[in-house]
Amino acid sequence: MIRPIAAADKAQWTPLFVAYGVFYETAFTPDIVDAVFAKLVSDSLELEGLVAETDGALTGFVLYRRLYDSFTAGPGWHLDDLYVHPSARGTGTATALIEAVTAHASAQGGGTVRWITAHDNLTAQSARMCLPTGHVLWSSANAEPPRWRMSRLSLLMSPS
Repeated sequence: MIRPIAAADKAQWTPLFVAYGVFYETAFTPDIVDAVFAKLVSDSLELEGLVAETDGALTGFVLYRRLYDSFTAGPGWHLDDLYVHPSARGTGTATALIEAVTAHASAQGGGTVRWITAHDNLTAQSARMCLPTGHVLWSSANAEPPRWRMSRLSLLMSPS
């Protein structure tokens, strides 16, 4: 089940977020973890989050935010962070989380959903390619070694 993150999720979300940081070779301090979680459960809408839950256990999360999309002159979203616990990988959880963000974007008027992932994160890139409109918009191929890939999902929908 994919649902919005809630204050009661902190104990289960924290180890997932810390593991996400380790994957990207970043050690999140307790202050950073607390600040990010506080932003997620606040009413500010600067950063929104969804979690994947299976049998009462959180198995993944996605964090995203609204932005202005110059490709459509309308709303867009940047998917900041996507993580699925290793035990839940290959189950469609990442795709379900991405699809939930795109459904949210569609409900808010369309636009695009963009995100950046490490160039060698083939698992995340394969989740993107499972979606019919997923494609690589930008790659840091000139970097040594290449580090990041940016993806864009074009929803390009008009508000109803």
